[in-house]
Amino acid sequence: MKLKILVGTMTSTADYVAQAIQMDCADLVDEIEVQLMDGLDIGAFDEDAIYLICTSTYGSGDVPDNARALYDSLETQARYLGHVRYGVIALGDRTYLNTFAFGGKKFDERLQGLGAQRIGEVWCHDASAGTMPEELGTAWCREWLTEAVAATKATA
Repeated sequence: MKLKILVGTMTSTADYVAQAIQMDCADLVDEIEVQLMDGLDIGAFDEDAIYLICTSTYGSGDVPDNARALYDSLETQARYLGHVRYGVIALGDRTYLNTFAFGGKKFDERLQGLGAQRIGEVWCHDASAGTMPEELGTAWCREWLTEAVAATKATA
């Protein structure tokens, strides 16, 4: 089974989290691919994989610039994504309470609207808490990925 991590980032923090997951969770699946969202569209979900959206939040609750094309394509090229099983790591800063972790939350909402099935809850990291997103994200992902693999096998 493959885990495909799609990374939306402005400052590379989400990429660091994805790379930490790639190293730490390699024993849980056959392959982990980390791919920046740059230039991607809805076709990124055509593979037989479990997907993990790992994205920061930018500006006033927006997706990062490199994630914009993929995010927009989920509306402009909308199609049923019932085969997609995914999770979300949403990075944000609770100082901006009204838009906290909206980058990930927006992807989640749009994917669910197309029939994709989220496994587990959206995990949100608060940059203002002073904790390391790589450490906490990896710990969360180990639990989530075990659940995701079991859920995917049960529906196969």
